[in-house]
Amino acid sequence: MKVILASQSPRRHELLSQMGIPFEVMVRAIDESFPADFDPVSAVRHIAENKAAAFVHDAADELVIAADTIVVIDGQVLGKPVDKAQAIEMLMRLSGRVHEVITAVALLHKKRFELFHEVTEVRFRSLLPEEIDYYIEHYQPFDKAGAYGIQEWIGAVAIEGIVGSYTNVMGLPTATLSRTLRDRFQWDCRKYPC
Repeated sequence: MKVILASQSPRRHELLSQMGIPFEVMVRAIDESFPADFDPVSAVRHIAENKAAAFVHDAADELVIAADTIVVIDGQVLGKPVDKAQAIEMLMRLSGRVHEVITAVALLHKKRFELFHEVTEVRFRSLLPEEIDYYIEHYQPFDKAGAYGIQEWIGAVAIEGIVGSYTNVMGLPTATLSRTLRDRFQWDCRKYPC
């Protein structure tokens, strides 16, 4: 089965490669907005499903994997920061607190959708302003929800603990994806690991 990863995220590329799944990257532009009355889980699932749905008319035998990740604190969704000031604001909000990272994954095969999401709790220690500034200057986290990447410097020095999937925080809950491919799509575990 040919696999299309509908994401430009280097983290998702890396994780899918680590799973041993050969794939091709193909991305379609979609509207990533969602209704104002959606809760965070509904919002992230809506976006992931729309990313996969962009392929519904021309993905025949291919399996499309699309995902979206959000950071949630105090019930508010933190998306990708548009500039340094917003990145600072986000990291200051996360400093010394627990937040949730929610990734939704939409799978599309032969016009059939499978949708799931995973929630991971992340606890940050208190960050000094100069640490936040250092991280933003050296890692430019403008393509990351909540303005951070757990696999980068900030993950090593500031994250005190997580409850749930580490790879979910990176952007793709690989264990759940593997189980779903095996159970719902009869993924051939003899040919490719699952």
